[in-house]
Amino acid sequence: MADETLTLTLDNGDGNGGDVVIKLRPDLAPGHVARITELAKEGFYDGVVFHRVIPGFMAQGGDPTGTGMGGSDKADLKAEFNAEPHVRGVCSMARTQVPDSANSQFFIVFDDATFLDRQYTVWGQVQSGMEFVDALPKGEPPRQPGKIVKATVA
Repeated sequence: MADETLTLTLDNGDGNGGDVVIKLRPDLAPGHVARITELAKEGFYDGVVFHRVIPGFMAQGGDPTGTGMGGSDKADLKAEFNAEPHVRGVCSMARTQVPDSANSQFFIVFDDATFLDRQYTVWGQVQSGMEFVDALPKGEPPRQPGKIVKATVA
């Protein structure tokens, strides 16, 4: 699993987009990487939108309802907070105010967000395709949100 990648094929809402390749980091968050991998292999993320995209901060997705309130039917995850800094291209799990509430939602950081360090679980790093994340429609929620067409693990 250490060399596996997650590829998110994105559509930015107008038919454009491309592949975002994310290096999975089971060395930092084995439980979260296992969950992301499991959900991707089940097709859970296919067709799911980025419901919260804040310029200069992050793009959040992984909620099948598109509202920011949903998740998978699997149990919430125990936090695996780590020292990896939240900088451009880092992938981390979204959660409620409860530390052990991450489930399926995640975010990709646009810029330095180190104020999140050790409070959210970092599980990956974008290796290529960050320009497609940058091009996602902005908003909370975006009027016409970008989406994950397909998520694959290799």
